[in-house]
Formats: sequence, structure tokens, C-alpha cells
Amino acid sequence: MGFAEPMRAHLPQHISQLQTPCLIVDTSKMTRNVARATGRLTGSDTKLRPHLKTVKSVDAISFTFSGRKIPATVSTLKEASEFGSAGYRDLLYAVAVSPQKLQQVHALRRTGVDLKIVVDSISAAHAVANSAAAEADPLPVLIELDVDGHRSGIGREDAGLLVQIGTILNNSAAELAGVITHAGESYGTVTDDGRAQAALIEQQVSVELAQTLRGANLPCPIVSIGSTPTLFSNAPVDGVTEIRAGVYMFFDLVQAGIGVCTEDDIALSVLATVIGHQQHKNWIITDAGWMALSTDRGTSSQQRDQGYGVVCDETGRPFEDLIVVRANQEHGIIARRPGTELAEIPDLPLGTRLRILPNHACATAAQHASYNVVDTGGNITAVWPRFGGW
Repeated sequence: MGFAEPMRAHLPQHISQLQTPCLIVDTSKMTRNVARATGRLTGSDTKLRPHLKTVKSVDAISFTFSGRKIPATVSTLKEASEFGSAGYRDLLYAVAVSPQKLQQVHALRRTGVDLKIVVDSISAAHAVANSAAAEADPLPVLIELDVDGHRSGIGREDAGLLVQIGTILNNSAAELAGVITHAGESYGTVTDDGRAQAALIEQQVSVELAQTLRGANLPCPIVSIGSTPTLFSNAPVDGVTEIRAGVYMFFDLVQAGIGVCTEDDIALSVLATVIGHQQHKNWIITDAGWMALSTDRGTSSQQRDQGYGVVCDETGRPFEDLIVVRANQEHGIIARRPGTELAEIPDLPLGTRLRILPNHACATAAQHASYNVVDTGGNITAVWPRFGGW
């Protein structure tokens, strides 16, 4: 205590004192986003199992859920370890497990973490069954479904394979816990109706295949679906036990581009400083390149290409049609959006502070070691460490 307390006086108290580039979180927006997500399922038997892969910060999740040790989703065993150590015991590792990682899974479960895993093949089911027997550990296993041809999982046309996998798991030392899917193609929808249709297919196929397992006298207590776009739809959730979503806590330009949120809902930004100009090119140069913003160009296929990020003033108010058009490792090049009528750029002198809204919150956050938490007045109320790794 004697060492730590004097150091507090030297910590930045306001956004204007921060070294750039760095991450900024607006907690008023984050709180509003979380309330919107939880409100979506009010009155329903379906529960929200938040995905923690975007945030990767125990402090951030503790703030977000008022210290409650909520059931949650993780995408890496590092996340399972960090959040498990912090008291989050009901965790779902929502990536198909490889045999080499099963020993780590067992080790985490021996610490008291109820870690559930995912498989989508007969070979994976056999590996899990053998490992569960060898370790005398009744691993809870969900079978991954493919509802839209997006990535991995068992489709409705392979119901026989689903039953085979379920039978292997049910007749083993492991525990067949249910089914899981992710409607990844929902990220390509651009209308409310499109998202609702993607969510409806996700719900219908998942419930149908859960019934297929039950019809074969196999247990299927968990029906886990989810993505941020389908969470924020009006599709029914009958028969679904839980919905997973994660980026909704921050939101980003991809989500804004498909109409799930507005730019004003985006709680995450990168603080940058103007370090130069190329006036003959109408360029402004900042110290936030792809090492700070990431190389994610998720809006490039959308109707409104946001470059490497939307440029805002220090308070978070966007400039009209001003984006990061190019990004080198440590340099971000700001210019008018191509095709806009406004040829001149704002007068932003050397040293001007800017906030840049990210295309993909997960990728941008991964470039940084901590979040600087600010209120609406730009006062720094906390610094949340974040972790990386697998």
C-alpha cells in the first residue's frame, strides 16, 4: 500500500493526459449496450451466455455484470483459465476441441471450472470419450451444428452423423450435454428482415436437430445458439436454452454497417494524435497505424466502406466523411471518404487528439494491453488490464 498509493497521483486523470495510441472505453455506452442485450430476453426462459472473447478482461466483465459470476462463453483455453481463476465457473469453450488440448481441459476442470467443450466429428467424439475415461472426468460435450453453411458443424442433412456422434458420447465416460451453433452468415445481412430470417433459421434448425437427438433416446438439455446480429432480432427463441453474443458490449462499425447498432452506440475507440500533414494530398497523419487499429477491413464489403476506422474528435463526435484510408505499422492516414463531395479536410493541427471507431472491436482490442475507461466528461475512472494468448 505504501508504494501503490503515491503512484496514483502520477496516473492520468483525464483523456487529454493519455499517451497515444491507446484504447478508450465509454462506460455509459457500454452499460447501455449491455442493458439492451439483457432486455432482449426479458420474460423468456432463454438465458444469455455472454461471449468474453471480445473483452478478454476480468475487470471489464466484473464491471459489466456488477461482480456476478455469470455463465459465460470463451473462445480460448487462456480465457477459460483467466476467467475460471477469477471465479467464473460455468464456462463453455465454443471452439471445436483438438485432442492435444484435452489434458489442459481436464486440468482446468480439476480446479473447479465446469468447462464444457465442443466436437463436430466422429474422430473428435472418440478422442473425447477416451480422454474422459482415462481421466475419470465426465466431460460435458456439445455437438456443433451448421445452420447456414458458414463454417464447421453438422448440417440438418447429416442427421444420421449427428446421432452417431451423440451415441458415441452418450455411451462413454463423457456427458452428451447438447448442441451448439453460430449463425455466422448473419453478419452478411443488411436489413431487419434479413437478420430475423437468419435468426429464425438458426432457431429452427437447432431445435429440430436437438429433437433428432432426443428422438434417438439421447439427451440434449442444452440448445445453445447465438451471434450478436441474431440476438438483436425479433425471431422466436422457443426451444433454445441460451444465446451467446459478445461484441454487443462494445459494438463496432461492422455491426453498425448491418444495422444492429448506430455509430453512437460504439463504446470502444482508439485515441490517436495528429503527428503530421500531407496538405497536397489532403492527408492527416496520426500515430495510430495497424498496430493500434488492426488490419481488419470488415466494412470493405458493406455498402459503406469505413476504411480502417471512422475519425472522431476527442469527445467521440464523428467528423463528416472522415476515415482512416490507409494504415501502415505506426502511421494512420486520414482523408475524406473516397467519392464524397467535400474535398477539404478539417483543420486538425499537429498534436490534435482524435478517437477512431474500429471496424472489428475484437481485432482492435487485441492490439492493446489495457482499456482506459472514461466517463462522458473524458475523466478516466479506471484502467482495465486485458490479456491475450491461447
